Amino acid sequence: MDTLQQPIILIIGFALFAYLLGSISTAIITCKVMGLPDPRTVGSNNPGATNVLREGGKKAAAITLFGDMLKGLIPVLLAVSLSAPEPAIAAAGLAAFLGHLYPVYYAFKGGKGVATLLGVLLGTHWIIGLSTIGVWLLIAFTVKISSVSALTAALCAPIFVWYTTDSEIITITTMIMTILLYWRHRSNINNLLTGKEGKIGSRK
Repeated sequence: MDTLQQPIILIIGFALFAYLLGSISTAIITCKVMGLPDPRTVGSNNPGATNVLREGGKKAAAITLFGDMLKGLIPVLLAVSLSAPEPAIAAAGLAAFLGHLYPVYYAFKGGKGVATLLGVLLGTHWIIGLSTIGVWLLIAFTVKISSVSALTAALCAPIFVWYTTDSEIITITTMIMTILLYWRHRSNINNLLTGKEGKIGSRK
């Protein structure tokens, strides 16, 4: 095989695996197994941990959060552990995130990507992941609004990536994920501007 083709095949392979894994909805599966309402039909209609917390409680939300983080962590950590080139690592992270946002198994209608982004960052480097989670927790305990925590942490993520990895490609894909996360949170941003955004755990 041509040595120039090997990185391309690695990038495609990791991206495909990551996208298919990211497309699995932890929220929908968890709610179905636990006999809870489909998160797409209640509350904010978002298949994510925050909506599951409102409608199904802490246990279901914790399972959803953990599962969504694993979707981002596993493919990136696998790429890193196999010493894959940086473009393959970046592709794995972005593809897992896109899988969560636009899942092939659910008519391309998914969640907002916060937990999956955190998993991607943890897989990229534990310092990046823990730093971003730290920002999320700090804002969450301070203002008690999930969307503000997510938006602030996502904004910090590319900075953490750049200073920790010094990788242009991984920083760029992290910036893309941040932009997409903001886009998916546009209704939350509108609610924040109009004073209608709910607190963590409150019902809509």
